[in-house]
Amino acid sequence: MKIGIVCYPTYGGSGVVATELGKALANEGHKVHFITYSQPTRLDFFSENIYYHKVDIRTYPLFEYPPYELALASKMVNIVQVEKLDLLHVHYAIPHASAAYMAKQILATKGIRIPVVTTLHGTDITLVGKDESYEPVVSFSINQSDGVTSVSHDLKRETYEHFDIQNDIEVIPNFIDLNRFKKQKKEHFKKAICPNDEKLIIHTSNFRKVKRVDDVVKVFCKVNKVVPSKLLLVGDGPERRRIEDLCMEMGIIEDVRFLGKLEAVEEVLSVGDLFMMPSEKESFGLAALEAMACEVPVISSNAGGIPELNVNGITGFTSEVGNVEEMAKNAIHIFTENRLPIFKENALKRAKEFDVTNILPVYEAHYEKVLDKVMNVV
Repeated sequence: MKIGIVCYPTYGGSGVVATELGKALANEGHKVHFITYSQPTRLDFFSENIYYHKVDIRTYPLFEYPPYELALASKMVNIVQVEKLDLLHVHYAIPHASAAYMAKQILATKGIRIPVVTTLHGTDITLVGKDESYEPVVSFSINQSDGVTSVSHDLKRETYEHFDIQNDIEVIPNFIDLNRFKKQKKEHFKKAICPNDEKLIIHTSNFRKVKRVDDVVKVFCKVNKVVPSKLLLVGDGPERRRIEDLCMEMGIIEDVRFLGKLEAVEEVLSVGDLFMMPSEKESFGLAALEAMACEVPVISSNAGGIPELNVNGITGFTSEVGNVEEMAKNAIHIFTENRLPIFKENALKRAKEFDVTNILPVYEAHYEKVLDKVMNVV
């Protein structure tokens, strides 16, 4: 198949999943064409089946903001024609699904049928989509897609609950490349951070309020009083300065390290003992899956799709959003009486269920179903 993938090229979960999916498809022999405004952060060109097409965004005095949606739709039309694509897979409803609909209509006037699959990732539904200024476009774009997928059952439920969606939504969870995300021998790194054999707690995010990084710090402070520990905070964002101040106020700054954005996050996860995800909202929890693949159990909230991944009492624990007391209690429980090894084992076992080799065939089957439906319409 020749597949066009449209996504945001950033560190966010939707861009990561779209890029990794494209790479996996290319490894299976499909021709994959990425269409976006800059090269996706995890995209490399070691595969002869991967292509990147940059969307040119031009500014004009008439427009206060560049009309990206129009430029994207035009680029999709061009690539479908030139590369003879079989299907477009757009990640994130706004503006990708709406731009794909526009491209589809333009191509129809040229006698070209191009199926469109839309994958819903989270904030396109839970945040942006609920804005009354965008809701009609989101609903229309989803309903006009030839195939719709969501990354969790919770996101599917929420989409039907808040939008008038007539289309079927198939749940295809996020996935992991276990060849990359696996425990590595980095004992020297662990020893440098934890010279006295302290436990190592890790959190990775984009440091937005919805991630509740302050809860990570509060839980760590309680755990550290009982079980000597260190905290690694990976990532960056608008909340970072406030979190740094909070660590100083709580007198734990010496036990906390801010590592900023890291590309090879699996190297850090390899030395972790516990991963924390106390988010207010998560459509799936990809960062937690990456940790579990590196044999790191998870202490998380029970928000969104997280409980579909982190099995309470087995791979870690889930708690109500903001319940730092229970989260700390659960972390201490894992760290004591030699429970950590079994939780690590369970985390890896669960992560293997989301290996890309298990999920990729589901996407391929979805593509085939959509192609069959569209091409058999008279």
